[in-house]
Order: sequence, then structure tokens, then C-alpha cells
Amino acid sequence: MEFTPIQFAAQQYAANKPVTAPGPDQDTGATFADMASEFTSTLKHSESQAMQAMNGGADPHALVQALAQTELAVQTAVTVRDKVVEAYQEILRMPV
Repeated sequence: MEFTPIQFAAQQYAANKPVTAPGPDQDTGATFADMASEFTSTLKHSESQAMQAMNGGADPHALVQALAQTELAVQTAVTVRDKVVEAYQEILRMPV
């Protein structure tokens, strides 16, 4: 089954939306721990897909999908990092 770019983007958004939305029963520390765990598992999955592709045992479509998920995860991590740094800098600028 082939996806158009719009369908692929919608599928990836739907798959990653629960990762970015904190649950009402979790505290911030647990949320960040869960996000870090999901990030690590995404990277490991992509790495295993790439290794299988190098050995000729993986579907190229699965490899591209895994790499797209990894790219989205890295972009999300960079955005969160930038926001944390920006918030820290804003706190440093506050008069005491």
C-alpha cells in the first residue's frame, strides 16, 4: 500500500500526537522521562531497520518510514531543547 505525501504526514502526525500530549495523571518529570524513552526507542528502531537494509533483509519502504520517524523525533527534541534554553535565558533576565 503506497501513501501520498499528505497521507504519510497525516499518519505520522496521528502516530506521534500521543507522545507530545502529556496525560493528566503524569507529572512533568514522568512526562519528560516517557518522551526520552520514546525518543530512544524510535532511534533504536530506525538503527535496526538501517542495519537490516544494509544486510538486504529490510523493506526499503520500512526503512524510509523509520528514518522519517527518526527525523521527526530529532526535530521535536531540538525544538523542546530550544524552548527550554529560551525559558532559562528569560529567567536569567528577570530582575531579582
